[in-house]
Amino acid sequence: MHLDRIRNPGLRAKITSAEQAALLVQDGMTVGMSGFTRAGDCKAVPAALAARAEREPLSITLITGASLGHDTDKLLAQANALARRMPFQVDTTLRRKINQGEIAFIDQHLSETVEQLRAGHLGPINVAIIEAAAITETGAIVPTMSVGNSATFAQQADKIIVELNMSVPAAIEGLHDIYVPGDRPGREPIGLVSVDQRIGSACIEVDPSKIAAIVITHEPDSPSNALPPDGETNAIAGHINDFLRAEVDAGRLTNALLPLQAGIGTIANAVLHGFESSDFENLTMYSEVLQDSAIELLDQGKLAFASASSITVSKPVYEKILANIEHYRERIVLRPQEISNAPEIVRRLGIIAINTALEFDIYGNVNSTHVGGTHMMNGIGGSGDFARNAHLAIFVSKSMAKNGDISSVVPMVSHVDHTEHDVDVLVTECGLADLRGLAPRERARAIIRNCVHPSYRDALQDYFDRACERGGQTPHLLEEAFSWHQRFNQTDSMQPPAASARKAA
Repeated sequence: MHLDRIRNPGLRAKITSAEQAALLVQDGMTVGMSGFTRAGDCKAVPAALAARAEREPLSITLITGASLGHDTDKLLAQANALARRMPFQVDTTLRRKINQGEIAFIDQHLSETVEQLRAGHLGPINVAIIEAAAITETGAIVPTMSVGNSATFAQQADKIIVELNMSVPAAIEGLHDIYVPGDRPGREPIGLVSVDQRIGSACIEVDPSKIAAIVITHEPDSPSNALPPDGETNAIAGHINDFLRAEVDAGRLTNALLPLQAGIGTIANAVLHGFESSDFENLTMYSEVLQDSAIELLDQGKLAFASASSITVSKPVYEKILANIEHYRERIVLRPQEISNAPEIVRRLGIIAINTALEFDIYGNVNSTHVGGTHMMNGIGGSGDFARNAHLAIFVSKSMAKNGDISSVVPMVSHVDHTEHDVDVLVTECGLADLRGLAPRERARAIIRNCVHPSYRDALQDYFDRACERGGQTPHLLEEAFSWHQRFNQTDSMQPPAASARKAA
């Protein structure tokens, strides 16, 4: 049966085992691997690489679209098979080794990785490992549930290993729109002016002679681990809906809004669920990832069309999509991430971007990557691509973490991913701060009033008032700016000492 999926007869002799294919990867190589937030990742060859690294020296630079499923990053990290990793990850084992300095991690805007490959700043790609649903008559690769950076990996690699996943229906062909920008300086504008427009081809065109091995697999993508909405995320969604409704009432948006982008993860997924109960209609998405919420909005007819680079969903939704792929193929398109995240397109289409913050400060600077200023969580992902160029750059966070021991709003962020210049709106369950057109002191007042949890509000107001007494365009008490983070490191809580304790001291 799998021979029907390899429509180029000359390639059928390349079928081999994962273990044999993995021998194409040698110590010190740079490997480009498909996969974007658990979708469309390779299942068999990475596991074979990890098993081999347990027996012999094997350490590679691994470049992907984003994070991988099937514990691939964990297996490779445990086997000491990773010397360098980019541009995004979510695995706890890998994260620990990164923060211990054992694996070099390069955190990148997701639109920039292949640009740097083309420019010769990274790589070269020695081997590309790409999951496919089919190989066409010309040797072109039909991707599965993500595109990521696969097109450029396949074009640039010396050799290509294809994992042919038989669990993905052949009818997925036609879901993708593969467009690769030309070289600079003669590059033409990316000619995409609407969410549902197709500007490329349905497959990844490659030289079939570069396909060195084909491995047959039958394993589904790892399911999303996003949690369902809760009271706090519902409140955040409500604030955003009210804000957008006011924008419509003011004549700045129509009832169809502008194309939506939502980041990956529990909070972003839950916030998008909030549109189900809104009265907005004929919505569109131009995003990186489609989660359960996007599929539900499509099923409801609330969302008319969705463009992304990946579909990362729960197991029931995954099975529903594959069982009805012809239906969804008319309503969804998957693109390379340099197109889904292209600053040029984000600005042209006027994206409403909704992304998650780890913390933000009283002036609107956002930290989305580092805990305590030093320890990497996952990476910046695509939020920077969208925030800098969006019509509206919205960042959301719960106001507190660790059962109230951490305030998500602090005097100064411990690491800056998105400066105050790129942030339009901040939202917690407590409220929403519209920062557009506000000077720093005005932003601080809006954030403290609307976004800070009551248990931290007085302390932040006190900090700001004392900072203003010293003056400055952006008032700070430098000796106290990181004191909340220091207090947490020392006492496991950002909560200020009790008033009685302060007096006694």
